[in-house]
Amino acid sequence: MMFSSATRLVLASGSSYRRTLLDRLGVQYTVCPADIDETPLPGELPVAIAKRLALEKARAVAFRFPNHLIIGSDQVATIDGTTTLGKPLTHARAVAQLLELSGKRADFHTAVCLFNSSTDVARSAVVSTAVEFRPLSPAAIEAYLQTDGPYDCTGSARIESAGIMLVRRVASDDPSALIGLPLIALQDLLASEGVHLV
Repeated sequence: MMFSSATRLVLASGSSYRRTLLDRLGVQYTVCPADIDETPLPGELPVAIAKRLALEKARAVAFRFPNHLIIGSDQVATIDGTTTLGKPLTHARAVAQLLELSGKRADFHTAVCLFNSSTDVARSAVVSTAVEFRPLSPAAIEAYLQTDGPYDCTGSARIESAGIMLVRRVASDDPSALIGLPLIALQDLLASEGVHLV
């Protein structure tokens, strides 16, 4: 079926970035932030963390929305494939994170899950984005943080804003994934549930 207002979608996230992205699709949806423990499990790798948390976020709100399609998403970044970079939340941690990223490649793994609360079927995808950072001086980092204040962004850089100046190269199958919600993958998941946006 084509998308209609009768299709009930829920975004299990309070992220303004994800709402802005989902708005691009021109769909109606309800926002219900999921409150879950996002602590990685012992030995859990970044891709697995992102995929598990996207599913857990969707499932966490499902009891409130029977007969809905619930969207959960999560992003985990890593430099070495095992250690994760999270949201810095403070200026000092953002400075430390950007110094660590200076001149290096980081992989951002963004998971999206579409959970059908009426059938208990979960469909998911993970989109990875490779980001090569330029060498960053302490002065450049300070100037960037004062401009953008990306303390709620994984990796301490808002790529859709002034953070683009910090990177040399971005490679991904889905440019929206780096911002926090892979829209191309989400459309494929919706189509698997019989919801076609175009």
